[in-house]
Amino acid sequence: MNIFNSFEREIETIVQSLSDAGVLPRGLDTTAITIEPPRDPAHGDLASNAALALARDAGMEPREIAGRIAERLGRHQAVAAVEVAGPGFINLRLTDAFWRDRLAEVLLAGSAFGASDLGRGERVNVEYVSTNPTGPLHVGHARGAVFGDALAALLEKAGYDVTREFYINDSGAQVDALARSLRRRYLVAIGAETQASFEASREKGDVEYGGDYLRPVAESLARRDGDAWRDADESDWLPAFRDFAIAEMMALVRADLAALGVLHDVFTSERGLVESGKLEQALDRLKSGGMIYTGVLEPPKGKKPDDWEPRPQTLFRSTEFGDDVDRPLKKSDGSWTYFAPDIANHLDKIERGATALIDVWGADHGGYVKRMKAAVAALTGGEVALDVKLCQMVRLLRRGEPVKMSKRAGRFVTVREVIDEVGKDVVRFIMLTRKNDAPLDFDLARVTEQSKDNPVFYVQYAHARACSVMRNAAAEFASIDTDPGALAGAELDRLDHPAELALIKTLAAWPRQVESAAEAHEPHRLAFYLADLAAAFHGLWALGNEDPGLRFIVAGDEALTRARLALVRAVGLVIASGLDIFGVEPAEEMR
Repeated sequence: MNIFNSFEREIETIVQSLSDAGVLPRGLDTTAITIEPPRDPAHGDLASNAALALARDAGMEPREIAGRIAERLGRHQAVAAVEVAGPGFINLRLTDAFWRDRLAEVLLAGSAFGASDLGRGERVNVEYVSTNPTGPLHVGHARGAVFGDALAALLEKAGYDVTREFYINDSGAQVDALARSLRRRYLVAIGAETQASFEASREKGDVEYGGDYLRPVAESLARRDGDAWRDADESDWLPAFRDFAIAEMMALVRADLAALGVLHDVFTSERGLVESGKLEQALDRLKSGGMIYTGVLEPPKGKKPDDWEPRPQTLFRSTEFGDDVDRPLKKSDGSWTYFAPDIANHLDKIERGATALIDVWGADHGGYVKRMKAAVAALTGGEVALDVKLCQMVRLLRRGEPVKMSKRAGRFVTVREVIDEVGKDVVRFIMLTRKNDAPLDFDLARVTEQSKDNPVFYVQYAHARACSVMRNAAAEFASIDTDPGALAGAELDRLDHPAELALIKTLAAWPRQVESAAEAHEPHRLAFYLADLAAAFHGLWALGNEDPGLRFIVAGDEALTRARLALVRAVGLVIASGLDIFGVEPAEEMR
């Protein structure tokens, strides 16, 4: 149960009853009413702006409205105290019994605790990682991959029907450059060029994709075709080398993603969209709506007049949908711009049933956001929303010093290298410890340290500690059933220490955290929550070290031990639930 939503509905019911009684005017708009945790816990458990939100519409003083609502709230069996504060805020303090019931709720729901019907089955397409298939994934790709994957899992937890999609940028100049780089490696593999000659070309920058990852691809091609392509014209070998390179690179990308625990439901080919005629279909839809015309753009800002050659272009009226300028759909040579097939890609998602779209891009694509949102708005008449989440760069460090480039990739450190060094779970968790649009420092040494300053360790240690308590309790009290459902029937009123109740309140906030993070498309909020939960649990453990009476396992008092085990088990369940969204395996022991 999201207790904040529950009390928000309670206040809306009270407002309606006050309106029916003539105390408040009828037809008041309650959409601006919120229930939040007070900034200062000393003020209570919940705080509402209801009176302030209604005052203008009602034509009454906020404190007068607050007093009326507070009087009704005070009758609620879960409310221990209610007060009107400041200009008209309503502060609630809930009973200890109410909070203990929430603990039982966690235990009875198990891993389903926090699941929500917020999304009501809405079909959401989340596209992430989408990259040119020109090599292995680097650390920057990992951030987008983990963010997109966690966001998809979060939305599913909140009741959305999610499709995970990878858009393959398999046409254009970059994949042609990949094919030409493979050609050079192929010539070395068949003995038509020396390794020294190839290295010299790579040093001069004549080989755009010179990483060693292309060597086995070239050798595989040479084994398959021998020297058949040695003297072929580029018009003959380029398509064949391009197709072979793309297939091999996508196999490499899929393997890297699998190592990271990332699986997609759909892989969509840019070239496939063009060849199937879907690009023309998308542009025809825009054209029929008067959204495409032939025109001449103003020179770009910063260009000198003599640098600019005005010419007629096929343009999309993106300024009608909030963009800064209208956008070209064709280049001067008649080929499509990158934007044109992207329009077809988004229409394809919509035609497959998506009613909401989320794209996860690198921060270097920030200038592309307005035009893409404009295209989706034009295609759907504004009925389908597109949210673009930009992931900032990752700075890879070792004890504060930048990590050198990868020998295998040539220009960057690969995802696989980082996974091999610190493990998938560490990579995934750390990538979610900052908001996606904030830069992230990833220190290979610090992320494996066993200290409270390492968020991965701190949260995992809390789960492992909870598991350890359960194992020790089973050894001490063989008669205690540690199944969550059985522990829900413990004498939970024995949990009366402020730190115990505070921990229960933190657990009870999990459903709200899931819903608010899902609504904002911000999975990093859950990392902050898990850190807070771990801190509260570790703090309670420390109190037991200082006062034996507060230990989780109390010799000679099975009833109290069962109650505290209920709390420990609930902590483990909620941490495991959060880590599941992150795609991280909860640790049962720390080694």
